[in-house]
Amino acid sequence: MAGFNKVILLGNLTRNPELRYTPSGTPVASFGLAVSRRFKQGDDLKEEVCFVDIVVFGRQAEHCGQYLSKGNGAIIEGRLQQRRWETEDGQKRSKHEVVAQTVTFMPKRQDGGGGVSDLPPHEEPPYDMDEHG
Repeated sequence: MAGFNKVILLGNLTRNPELRYTPSGTPVASFGLAVSRRFKQGDDLKEEVCFVDIVVFGRQAEHCGQYLSKGNGAIIEGRLQQRRWETEDGQKRSKHEVVAQTVTFMPKRQDGGGGVSDLPPHEEPPYDMDEHG
C-alpha cells in the first residue's frame, strides 16, 4: 500500500532557530513550533497546545536563522519523520519531527491581535476521544 506523508502547520516559534552546518557544509536550522487549537466544549472555551520540533535544510535554513525569532508566526509545510538513536548508557530513544520543505513567514502583529490564538473556536464533540478512539 502506498503512503502519503504531508504536514501543514500554522503556529508560533517557541525558541529562536538554531543554525548549524553539516560536515559537508549544508545549513540546518531547528526550532520549536507551538500549534494551538481552541474549541468549545459545552459552555467552556478550551485550548490545547501541541509543541512540534521543526528541521529545515539548505538556503531556507539560513533564512530562518536570519529572519525568524521566538514568538514569530510561521506556516510549515513538510513531512513527518521519526528519528531513532541510542543513548550512551544503551537506552533506545526516538522522536517525531517535521522536516520542512517550505517555511512561510507570517507578518508581525502590529496591534497585538491577529495571531494564531485569535482564530475562532470550533465546536468539540461531546465525548472524550480517549474513550471513543
